[in-house]
Amino acid sequence: MFEIFLIVLAMALGGGGGSDRMAKAPSNAVQPSGLIAEDQTPTGRFTTATEIRPILNATRGNWIAVREYDGADLLYLTHLLSWRCGLVLIEVGLNGDPVQPWPMEPCHSDTPTPNALLDGTPEIYKRYPLNSIERIDLRITYDDLTTDQAGFDRNGVMIP
Repeated sequence: MFEIFLIVLAMALGGGGGSDRMAKAPSNAVQPSGLIAEDQTPTGRFTTATEIRPILNATRGNWIAVREYDGADLLYLTHLLSWRCGLVLIEVGLNGDPVQPWPMEPCHSDTPTPNALLDGTPEIYKRYPLNSIERIDLRITYDDLTTDQAGFDRNGVMIP
């Protein structure tokens, strides 16, 4: 039921209709690692770019979080990883460094909850030295091979 609410909210906010923040790769662009666009027939299970894009557009501010814990900065990607079945790649760059791939647990298509985080690996967060994270840049590649990106300052994504 909550997912339906998110979809309605995303559509009301203009999600899914394209935006200046979304960049579709030109047809002659080289895709990373020879990726191939997947079928976008909606499944009702939130496993395609068509289904998750409106949700991720509406919840952009929740894509990541930073928390100071036990003498370290913890960078969480829980939200994005929870919608990973419609993604093929998440890339993260810290403090102006180039973005690098973030490992993702596979989609569990053979279960009732394909986006569930079941394996515990890779982790939903990474540990960095305390106060070392100042800015986080993200690029996500949907399974239709369109991309989206966002940048966040530490103070905007800190959690207690």
